[in-house]
Amino acid sequence: MLMARSFVLWLHGLDDSGPANEPIRTLFTSPQFRNTNWSFPSASNAPVTCNNGHVVPSWFDIHEIPVTADSPNDETSLLKAVQNVHATIDKEIAAGTNPNNVFICGVSQGGALTLASVLLYPKTLGGGAVFSGWVPFNSSTIIEQITPEAKRTPILWSHGVVDRTVLFEVGQAGLSFLQKLGVSCDFKAYPDLAHSLSNEELRHLESWIEARLRSSS
Repeated sequence: MLMARSFVLWLHGLDDSGPANEPIRTLFTSPQFRNTNWSFPSASNAPVTCNNGHVVPSWFDIHEIPVTADSPNDETSLLKAVQNVHATIDKEIAAGTNPNNVFICGVSQGGALTLASVLLYPKTLGGGAVFSGWVPFNSSTIIEQITPEAKRTPILWSHGVVDRTVLFEVGQAGLSFLQKLGVSCDFKAYPDLAHSLSNEELRHLESWIEARLRSSS
C-alpha cells in the first residue's frame, strides 16, 4: 500500500529553535513516515514580558511563568502567530497533502500555539499534539470562531504531573475546555515528568499519528 504524503509541523518552546528540535524526526522509524514532510520553523526574536522584556525566540508574548489556569493571555500576538502557521498549512495542502494527513505538534509555548492553530483552522486536520501546553486564549470572541470542522480535529495532550513551569492543572483545564467544545482529546499524564519532553511521549505520538494517517486510495 502506498502511503500518501503527510506533513508534520513542529513548533518549539520559548527561547528554543527549530533546528534544535530536528533530531525528533529520527525517532519516527515506522515505514508510515517514509512519505512525511517535516517542518521545524524557528520563532523570530521578540521581547517577552515574563522574561523581564528580554528578547528571545518567541511565537507570542507570555505574561507570567509559571503559567497557571488563570494566567492572562496576549491574544493579539497569538493571533499573528496563528496566521503564520495557517499560511504554512495552506501551502502544504496546496502542494497536494490531504488535510487529514496534516499534523501540528508543539511543546510548551509551541503547544499553546498548536492548540490555537488547530482550533482556528477552518478545515479538519489529521491532529494536533500539545506537550506541556495551555489554552492561550480566554475571550469568547475567539472561541466563537471555532468551526464545526475544526472541532473534528483530534487532540493529543501530554503533560508532566510535576511540571512547575506550565502547571499540570493547566493541562487538566485544557482537557475540560476541549471536552466542553466537543473536541476529542486523548489526555496523557506523565507522573514523574517535569517541564520537558520525554522519549516515552514521542513514542506515543508516533503511534498516535500512525493510527490517523490515511493511505492514498
